[in-house]
This record gives sequence, structure tokens and C-alpha cells, in this order.
Amino acid sequence: MTHNLVDPATLTTEMAVQIRVWRVDQEFSWRAVAEAASERWGSEYCGNQLYGEELCVAAARLLGESPYEEPWN
Repeated sequence: MTHNLVDPATLTTEMAVQIRVWRVDQEFSWRAVAEAASERWGSEYCGNQLYGEELCVAAARLLGESPYEEPWN
């Protein structure tokens, strides 16, 4: 899965933690993560499910977790 909608180098630890809260704690779908991130940080991909998935993958990896295993998926 590589769509190149997210540059992982642009994510800060604080952003990754927020994305984790949305996905894991609040059980947001990838689409909902994309919408929330776009509202908070601005993006042309608002509501794009692939964007949300890439955000989650980048955030999980930044936090040293596997994006396709619990608790992320």
C-alpha cells in the first residue's frame, strides 16, 4: 500500500499521538481520521479513506507500532 498522500517525515510525535487517539481510542474509521486531520491540520484530501489509512500507517510506525495489528486494526 503506497499512494504517497502522506510524507511520513512531516508527522510529529504529537500528530502521531493524536492520530492514534482518533483511530484507537475513539475508533475512527480511516475516512474519519482523514476528516479530523484535515480539519485540524488542513489537507486537500479531506475524507479520503486512502489518506486516512496512510496517516494511520505513518503514525503507527512513528510510534513503533504495527499499523495492521491490534490496537490499530
